[in-house]
Amino acid sequence: MAFLSRARRLNHPLRSVSIIKQACEGGLCSSSISSISSISSYSSYVPSSSEQQQQRIFELDTELTEADNNTTSYCFHDQISKIRHDFDAAKCSFTNIPSSLINMPKMNPQGIYVNKNLRLDNVQVYGFDYDYTLAHYSSNLQSLIYDLAKDYMVNEFRYPEVSMNFKYDPTFPIRGLYYDKEKGCLMKLDFFGSIEPDGCYFGRRKLSRKEIVDLYGTRHIGREQARNLVGLMDFFCFSEACLIADMVQYFVDAKLEFDASYIYQDVNRAIQHVHQSGLVHRGILSDPHRYLVKNAEVLRFLTMLKEKGKKLFLMTNSPYYFVDGGMRFMLEDSMGYKDNWRELFDVIIAKANKPDFYTSDRPFRCYDTEKDNLAFKKVDKFDPNKIYYHGCLKSFLQITKWHGPEVIYFGDHLFSDLRGPSKAGWRTAAIIHELENEIHIQNDDSYRFEQAKFHIIQELLGRLHATAAKCESSEAYWSLLKELNVERQKARHTMKRMFNRSFGATFLTDTGQESAFAYHIHRYADVYTSKPENFLFYPPEAWLHVPFDIKIMPHHVKKGYKRRRRRFYRKTLSSRRFKYDFLKNQTD
Repeated sequence: MAFLSRARRLNHPLRSVSIIKQACEGGLCSSSISSISSISSYSSYVPSSSEQQQQRIFELDTELTEADNNTTSYCFHDQISKIRHDFDAAKCSFTNIPSSLINMPKMNPQGIYVNKNLRLDNVQVYGFDYDYTLAHYSSNLQSLIYDLAKDYMVNEFRYPEVSMNFKYDPTFPIRGLYYDKEKGCLMKLDFFGSIEPDGCYFGRRKLSRKEIVDLYGTRHIGREQARNLVGLMDFFCFSEACLIADMVQYFVDAKLEFDASYIYQDVNRAIQHVHQSGLVHRGILSDPHRYLVKNAEVLRFLTMLKEKGKKLFLMTNSPYYFVDGGMRFMLEDSMGYKDNWRELFDVIIAKANKPDFYTSDRPFRCYDTEKDNLAFKKVDKFDPNKIYYHGCLKSFLQITKWHGPEVIYFGDHLFSDLRGPSKAGWRTAAIIHELENEIHIQNDDSYRFEQAKFHIIQELLGRLHATAAKCESSEAYWSLLKELNVERQKARHTMKRMFNRSFGATFLTDTGQESAFAYHIHRYADVYTSKPENFLFYPPEAWLHVPFDIKIMPHHVKKGYKRRRRRFYRKTLSSRRFKYDFLKNQTD
């Protein structure tokens, strides 16, 4: 209706009254006035006095408002009906995995994923950490570290004897968790520093969303709260996180008062002790078949680099005897390298004390492998087949003259291994062993199916929330909202348990956003992969480029995959065609 449309277009709060007043004063044409005859017989109205005119204006404005509300209410109820229809259509497709999902391209579990462009032909020097980089360990190692640290806490810190009955639970922790030293919570954060709603534990008990909000005021961790958080980022953190949670749970169950910061300090000191004292090193070497995994591909990668004329160095915090024993075991089936593995490297540095290595002025010391002591002679050059202890980055660069982007360093710990080299201008490669398994899961049809369901429901919820202002009192609205939330929660729970029943995926939150761990990889790693030997699949002169359609983590994005998923969504919701802007927030 022209009259009503004109009233709606005006921004003034009294737009309807103003238009009606114009009409009363003869400011509107008769055709415009007659167009609202469904509201009142306006054309026959002639005001007899000022008071009657004002009263009539008020009555007409009330009638217009009621008509407007009725029209709006009808529109929103119509939208709810359409969303319900689309939801019912989608549920019919949730019973079987469609062929369009099965045919989607898959990500490479052995791929190299690029955060910053890297030209391998410019890289002349390859540096490696030892633990969880060159050396691969079995899952038994976490139980060993857990038991040794637990024993130390009971014997040295006088923790209760009942703690000796605790067992490491491999299904509980993941890498990249944070522990709140003030409140005692073990949590998973997303890329933006918010607590994962289903990933916050006090001891071994998962906190509800209400409990999280009661503790922190909001799910987002502010600057002040962040000071109390410690990140558990390396591969040894699994046993540490589990032991912290078990100790907190003991005090809770026993109804004993405790300071959460003491729990962290004691567990961390115990974990550090079993490493620095050599307990874990001797335990591994006493039964290498139980803890070490042989891998001939590592040797093939190192020899390929040597044949291409590349310089190699090994820099580790572990003592030399432990590295030597491990390398001998891993290469004992390889002809010619069991006893002289050191020939693979131009420089070998043990007990480097990373990350202090990158900022300190500590001198290098030459280590005598036969006498098991350190020489007193100043180190001003690195001799072949010699072992060096301690040192610092400044002296290393002065001696080797290896600078900037011609050097790439491989490590598994984002802070100890990669943050220092990244700031020094070296290229960095993160070795994330969990990556291979997580990509296998993401490639699985059942995971992709749940992921598609989740994002369809997210889109429907977004449309439904847009109607909330006008329809919150509608029974149809609340009924549909409840059903959509239930289906979304089921999909999220199913996807989460495919990775880890407590915290889900290492790289992803339950909603498909990147985790805080993924943020640190994006920040400190130029490239990342599951194993160093994955570089064998690429020529040493390759140019590794950031994908042009990258969001944050490159192993999550593939354009062709998105196009096929869109086709799947259109088939699933065949009654309407929707905008799929939400795809930018999901991962492949």
